[in-house]
Amino acid sequence: MIDENWNRKVWHLAGPIVLANVSIPLLGLVDTAVVGHLPGPQYIGGVAVGTIIFSIIFFSFNFLRMGTTGLTAQAQGAGDFDEVRATLARAVFLGIGIGIAFVALQVPILWLGLTIAGPSETVAPLAQSYFDIRIWGAPATFINYALVGWFIGIHNTRATLIHQIFMNGINIILDLVFVMGLDMGVEGVAYATLIAEYGAAVLGFWLVRRNLAPMAGRLHLEQVRNPIQMRRMMSVNRNILLRSLCLQTAFVLFTSIGARMGDTVLAANAILLNFQLLLSFFLDGFAQAAEALVGDAIGARDRARFRAAVKASSIWALAFALLYSVIYFAFGGQLIDLMTNVETVQEVARIYLPWVAVSPLLSFWSFQLDGIYIGATRAREMRNSMATALLFYLIGLLVLIPLWGNHGLWASFMILMIVRSITMGWGYPKIEREVGAET
Repeated sequence: MIDENWNRKVWHLAGPIVLANVSIPLLGLVDTAVVGHLPGPQYIGGVAVGTIIFSIIFFSFNFLRMGTTGLTAQAQGAGDFDEVRATLARAVFLGIGIGIAFVALQVPILWLGLTIAGPSETVAPLAQSYFDIRIWGAPATFINYALVGWFIGIHNTRATLIHQIFMNGINIILDLVFVMGLDMGVEGVAYATLIAEYGAAVLGFWLVRRNLAPMAGRLHLEQVRNPIQMRRMMSVNRNILLRSLCLQTAFVLFTSIGARMGDTVLAANAILLNFQLLLSFFLDGFAQAAEALVGDAIGARDRARFRAAVKASSIWALAFALLYSVIYFAFGGQLIDLMTNVETVQEVARIYLPWVAVSPLLSFWSFQLDGIYIGATRAREMRNSMATALLFYLIGLLVLIPLWGNHGLWASFMILMIVRSITMGWGYPKIEREVGAET
């Protein structure tokens, strides 16, 4: 049984995160839906290819969120509030620098992205139009990663909820206005995202100010530049970056291989991937609660607290994984119809729907263990686990696609999730043993 107090702790953190995270794939669903009702599958494909390029250059740098959460939570658990402040400052400055670099390098990045994705002649111009607009939001995107990571690390997930709901709510509203109202097409989707990201960054800094006012400690520039802490942050971030690049490589291959199977398969896979993202962001709510609670326990050197945090968050994650599987099996067809009225895309998506329906049961441990490892700042082990899973994924692609086509592509994706779970599960006992003495 779980201590009722730990149920409350998990939900105090996970509840706002879940609500905030669900708004992210909801945005993806709206993005796909507004272009899915334009005449032809190429519009869905254009947004899908444009989005996957940003998955590489943005989500691969999500270490600014993950690393900031783990480092902040450990500093707070140790009672070092000067370091809590300094961690945010380092992450924000790093995010601004990376964002400016990507804006400056947008031409070669676009060329590389389109080369890897390999969209058709009808899809490529739409993907380029989307990219050319959204790339200017890179600095704001990376700042928002740092802000969200810090909010989770200090256990203020309500601030995360306000920030994410504001950003994604504005994005959804502008999607409808620009695409459905002003007939701006793919460009409207990109402009909506760009405006929402900068608006959210402004709101985020206001929320930071409110959180810092009652907090102990001060911001010291010397501590922000502390070489030991800088090396620690860069080590954690470098390994999370490599881990994320491996994961995004898997998604890029998934989209590019699907694109080579035709625009209809590409569009169907894009719709089903939105279902997978809906699952992942929801389960990440409990994983991110684990990040904060595990990091706090490690900072306090409290093994009992560590075990309780892992147990409570994991049981709730399993319960919701089962719920999602039931929903996708029972109502997946209706959800597909909501996403597009193109009959050929609807038919193809239904063929591969069972893969998405079993995905929650196969992959939830990979999300949960990610949260535990991030809270423990075990980035090197995460990197090694993801590299191993990617290797098995590549083998699956080579062997299964010639045999089963798009079914082989989805089977390989499931292998990726399973291997991640096994390899991180193997290393978990060592993390627990190294937490401070039992209390």
